[in-house]
Amino acid sequence: MARLKELYNKEMVPQLMKDFAYKSIMEVPKLEKIVINMGLGEAVQNVKILDSAVEEMAVIAGQKAVITKAKRSIASFKLRQGMPIFSLKSITIK
Repeated sequence: MARLKELYNKEMVPQLMKDFAYKSIMEVPKLEKIVINMGLGEAVQNVKILDSAVEEMAVIAGQKAVITKAKRSIASFKLRQGMPIFSLKSITIK
């Protein structure tokens, strides 16, 4: 993720300073955390979709996503307690 930080500092920061008329580089927002989410509605019926989604997310982010169990039921998402879901822990850049 060092490449993303380098790209942000070299290209995006000067552009943001120009667009928003920042006087100091300290006024430009910093990247602290990048969170990647993926919704898998089909995974309720087919659990094997989770495995392929975890692999895809690992390729995109460079980190392996963690498969966890749902803590509570959410009726509007057709999610029941104990069903496998996955989340990618946030990538922190400082």
